[in-house]
Parts: sequence; C-alpha cells; structure tokens
Amino acid sequence: MIRLSVTASRHAYEVVIAPDLHGLGEAIAPLARSGRVLLATDSTVDGLWGDACVDAIEAGGVSVVRLPPMPAGEVNKTRAAWWDLVDAALAAGVDRNTPWVVLGGGVPGDVAGFAAASVLRGVPLIQVPTTTLAMIDSSVGGKTGFNHPLGKNLVGAFHAPSLVWAPIATLATLPERDRRAGLAEAVKAGLVEDRALFDRLLMGAEAVRDGDPDALAAVVAQAVASKARVVSEDERERGRRAILNAGHTVGHAIETVAGYGVLRHGEAVGIGLVEELSASVRAGWTVDPGLPAQVAGLLDRLGLPVTRPPELAEDALRKAIRVDKKADGAMLVWPVVHEVGQCVTHRVPWANAEDLLFP
Repeated sequence: MIRLSVTASRHAYEVVIAPDLHGLGEAIAPLARSGRVLLATDSTVDGLWGDACVDAIEAGGVSVVRLPPMPAGEVNKTRAAWWDLVDAALAAGVDRNTPWVVLGGGVPGDVAGFAAASVLRGVPLIQVPTTTLAMIDSSVGGKTGFNHPLGKNLVGAFHAPSLVWAPIATLATLPERDRRAGLAEAVKAGLVEDRALFDRLLMGAEAVRDGDPDALAAVVAQAVASKARVVSEDERERGRRAILNAGHTVGHAIETVAGYGVLRHGEAVGIGLVEELSASVRAGWTVDPGLPAQVAGLLDRLGLPVTRPPELAEDALRKAIRVDKKADGAMLVWPVVHEVGQCVTHRVPWANAEDLLFP
C-alpha cells in the first residue's frame, strides 16, 4: 500500500494506492461524521464492484446509501446525468456531513464530483477510481464537471476530494482498450514532469501494456506522485498546473469532432501529445527533434493509437481548439516540452498555434 499527500486550499488529502478495497471503510469512517455516505457509480462498475465497495465501507462501521447508477460512457458525461445525481442526492436527504463516494472511472468521477461540489454548495468527496485513467489523472486534483456540445469539460468546478482510494485489483476487470488508454496520461506525466517515470515506461512498456499488477501499481504510484507535486503547487491552474494540459488541446478537439466516446480520452491525448510535440519541434521549442517519434513509439508499444482518424476534417479541428479552457483571450496557453521532464507554458496567438498544429 502506497500513501501520498496532496495539498489543497481547504485541506490536504491522502491518495492511497491499495491492492484492493479492503480497508476503505476504516479510511472513510473519520470523514463520515453523519455515519453514512452516498455511493455514486455507473451501470458497468456497479455490476462489477458495487457490492464489494458497499461491503468494504460497511466493514468500517459506515452505512451506505446507493444512488441509482448513471449510464456508463463518455457520451453520458452530460448536464442531464449531473442533474439526475443531484436530484437523487437531495431525495436521499444528503447533508453537509455526508460524504459522497464516487466509484468508477473519469466519467462518474467528474460528473458525480461536480454534483458533490454543487449540492448544498459542496459536500465532502471521496474518489474510488477503478480505471487506469482515473487513478493516474482525473481522481487527483479536484477537477470536476461535464461536457458541452461545443467542447470537453466546459462546465465544472474545482472540488478537492477528502480521500482518494485507488484499488489496483479493479484494473483487472477493465476491457483491455480502456486499461491501456489511461496509460497515455502516465506518458504525459513523464514528459512534463518526471523523467524517471518516462524512462520506467520505456523500459517496461510491454508489462504495463499487458496489465502486470506490479508494473501497473508502480506506474500509477509514480504518475500520481508527479501530479500531486504539480497540483499541490497550483491547485486552480493559474500557473504551473497548466503543464498537465500537454496533449489536451489537440486531444480534446479530436474527441469533440469525432464525437464523444468514439475515441477514449487517453487515446485522443496520446495522439495530441505526438501532434503537439511535432508542432513544438517545428517552432524550435523542443530540443530533441526525434522526441515526437520516440513518444509515438512508446505509445504504440503501450497499445495506443498515434495518428488521428483521417476522416476528421481539419477545419472542424481548427474550430474545436478555439473552444478551449486553456484560451486566454487571443492566446492559447500551450504546454511546451523543452525536453523530457521539463515543460513550461507559452502564450501563443491562436493563428500561430493553428498554423503550427495544422501546417
């Protein structure tokens, strides 16, 4: 079991990378002043892990109110899903001493996390991520929200969890494609902040790709530690945290134009990393001109795509990148990887950014 600490503006919280769900209830008990929690998940995860999660929580002496599972999949990361959860929580008599436990991947984590941020102006949130992507990225750092037809994650709030419990055993029940998709965020973490993590992935890509539990646990722990360092320094993305958006300008545009759910988020981010690095080389910002090919080779070894679907129209992608949370007036806040482990942000005029990304 690995324990990491993250600093947030209102409180510090612990990220526990655990073999399974045993011990979750004891960890939650001090946070559940009302003696109960609400449990939110999606329809897929509920069938796989819902009962086990309830048993683990109740073993710590905490009662569980199960909310109706939200429909699974990125296509359901919507205002309607958020409202259904808010409605169910209010009907269950939620109060500010009743933590909201979210079991699942990035979609329930984001949507139910935003519900926890907005109900009663905020109730405690406990993330129990069950996917590679959620463990490595979305469960840590407090970003919550849902998608809008114009773009990804355009509605939401920062709402730091009180605890993150990442049970590695749940990764064994993921479809292979979903397990691998989240690894793009580990590649990103290595690129922007942790050279040792990038080197670990280069040396052991196949074991991680194939789901070796020890290899996965080590990568998850190192990627979470990297993100914890960044978000503890800049919780609300007013400075250094913007480096964690590497690959996401192009990645989010690809997701929007392709249609939510066609590509996994991690798949789109991986493609975005390659394209943004290639643009950075063209601009003369990235020291090693071979880095885009090296990253593409690593992503390929991890079982991830490295080129965008050819049917996506460039004009639509250009339009989509303009509807981006990273916009700052007439500028794009662009995370630029100078070399592995070293990333800074550049403020680039939109016209220049588009020409670099789509030469």
